[in-house]
Amino acid sequence: MLIGQPIKAFAQLTFIPQEQIAPPVAQPPAPEIRGVWMTNNDTDVLMERTKLQNAVNQLAQLNFNTIYPVVWNSGYVQYPNSAVAQRTGIYQSYIGRGSQGQDILGDLVKFAHSKGLLVIPWFEFGFMAPQSSELVLNHPDWLTQKQDGSQTSNSAAGEVVWLNPFLPEVQQFMTDLVLEVVERYNIDGVQFDDHTSLPNEFGYDRYTLALYKQETGTDAPANPQDPAWMRWRADKITAFMTQLNHAVKQRKPQAIFSVSPNPYITAYNSFLQDWVTWVEQNIVDELIVQVYRPDLNSFLAQIGRAEIQVAQQKIPTAVGVLTGLRNRPMPMPLIKSKVQAARDRGLGVTFFFYESLWDYAPEPSAERKSNFKALFNSPASRITAQQ
Repeated sequence: MLIGQPIKAFAQLTFIPQEQIAPPVAQPPAPEIRGVWMTNNDTDVLMERTKLQNAVNQLAQLNFNTIYPVVWNSGYVQYPNSAVAQRTGIYQSYIGRGSQGQDILGDLVKFAHSKGLLVIPWFEFGFMAPQSSELVLNHPDWLTQKQDGSQTSNSAAGEVVWLNPFLPEVQQFMTDLVLEVVERYNIDGVQFDDHTSLPNEFGYDRYTLALYKQETGTDAPANPQDPAWMRWRADKITAFMTQLNHAVKQRKPQAIFSVSPNPYITAYNSFLQDWVTWVEQNIVDELIVQVYRPDLNSFLAQIGRAEIQVAQQKIPTAVGVLTGLRNRPMPMPLIKSKVQAARDRGLGVTFFFYESLWDYAPEPSAERKSNFKALFNSPASRITAQQ
C-alpha cells in the first residue's frame, strides 16, 4: 500500500490484453464498499481511546461502512500479547497498545461494530520487511534473493528485503499471524495488499532454485522475466493464498477474505501477484484495486479495464483512491471526480488514508467533511454475521 513505488509493465509479456475504457455498468445489488485505511501514520488517532472513538463516530456519520486497520507492518505485529511474535523473536510489549495501555485493535472493533462499521485488519507488509528488523536478524534464512545474490530492493518504505513466500517456515509464520488475529478478535475479515507478493527479480535463493529444478527438471532461467519462470512463482503464491483462505474460513466461515493489489499488469508483471486467478478460483471475497493515479484520465483508464469488470460481476469490488499524503495533499475536486467515476461503473471506494481525509489537505477540515458527507448522502450498511 506504500505510495511511491514505480509502475512497471514489461512490453514483452503480452498475455494481458490492453482493453479500451469500458462504459459504466449498473450498480451491483450488494452495498458498495465505502472504506478507509488506518495506518501507522494515524498514530494520534489510534493511540488515544477518545480520539479513536470520535474518529469512528465521524466515519459513521459520514456513512462510511468499512475500516482497514494495519496489523502487520515493518516486521512487527500491531496488536498486543502476540504469541506468534513472542516465539518468532519479534515481540515488543508496547506495540499495539494505546497511551492508556489499551488494546487498540480490540477497542476499534468494539467502537466500529457499535456504529455498524466493519473492521477488516490489513496485513500491510505481507512478505516485505525492513532489513534491520528483528524478524530479519533472527531469521536470515527466511529471505530470498536476486540472481546476483543481493537481497534488497527499494520501496516507499526505504530499502527492504523479502521473506521467501515459497519456504514452508515463512508460509507457516504468515498463516499463524493471520489466524491469531482471526481467532482473538471479533473481526469481519482480513486483508492482504500488494506486498503479499514477490518482486520478479527475486526467487534465486538455494531453496527456490532446487524446488524449481525438482518440479520442472530444468534450471531456473537467468532472465527473471522469463514467462515460464514467472508463471511458476506466481502459481506458488496463488497456492499459498488458497491455503490461507481455507485456513481462515475453517476458523471463521463468514470472514471476508479481502485483497488490495495494484492494477493487474503491475501486480503480475512486476510482483508475481496473479489476483485475476484468485478471483477466478473463488479465494477472494472482496477486491480493492489500488489506483493511485495523479490525474483523472489515467485513473479512468485503469478502472475501466476488463479484469475489473469481470471481478465486479462476482464479488464486491472497489478502487483505492489516494486522499493525500503529508507532503502531497490531494484537492477535493479531484477526489470527488474519481469517486463519481468509480461509482458510475458500479465500483466502491476505499481511501488511503484516514488522516488525509481532512487533515493533510488543501481545504479546511470542515469543508472536506462536508464534501464527503455529500458523496455518501445515505447509509450503505455491510453488517455481517461476525457482528
